[in-house]
Amino acid sequence: MRRPIQPFQRPEVQRKQKINDEISAPELRVVDAKGQMLGVLSRREALRIAQEQNLDLVEIAPQANPPVAKIIDYGKFSYEQQKREKTAKKAQKHSELKEIRFKAGTDTHDFEFKTRHARQFIEDGHKVKATVMFRGREIMHQEIGHAMLQKFIDALIDVAKVDQPMKMEGRFLSLMLAPDPLKLKKKSKEAAKASRVDTGAPSDGLVDDVEDDVDGIESTADDAAEV
Repeated sequence: MRRPIQPFQRPEVQRKQKINDEISAPELRVVDAKGQMLGVLSRREALRIAQEQNLDLVEIAPQANPPVAKIIDYGKFSYEQQKREKTAKKAQKHSELKEIRFKAGTDTHDFEFKTRHARQFIEDGHKVKATVMFRGREIMHQEIGHAMLQKFIDALIDVAKVDQPMKMEGRFLSLMLAPDPLKLKKKSKEAAKASRVDTGAPSDGLVDDVEDDVDGIESTADDAAEV
């Protein structure tokens, strides 16, 4: 006998967060749609408040004690999150090693010009190898190269981290910088907020708001522990 054909079942959408009735914790630390802390509420009370506002209750920090939930429009939040992830994926480029070369006698203008190029490489996701070349008797004054590369590090410290420290290779003193994801993310968020303020454009910052809430979970949990 042939086995009966099973009806097609659409696979469940995999969410990163639990929402509404999916949340099982009996108590939640709740943040409202404006980012204001409502305190620790029962799951039932939090759901009631969300429903009265025609919004969703989204668990954004299940690891906290108690878990943290936010009242938001999950459909809009999910759309913005997917749009951001898609944009970020398109922007991803194959990482390459770029090289910036200085001479022991490189002047300030040339140094700043090359450092700006290095910044662009870092922001594009590439590692940068910076090298100071010594000619003739310049090798006797390696401290000049060390000072120049330290100045290079200081100029890019807001977007990069040292991947390989300074070392001599023959007549070349070099180091390698790599993009720092946390610093770049912070800088990108600050630039985006500044741009919205300058242009007067409305913010679609549900994702930003939730990320800020998650970033503050540890301090929130610490405060709760003291109560």
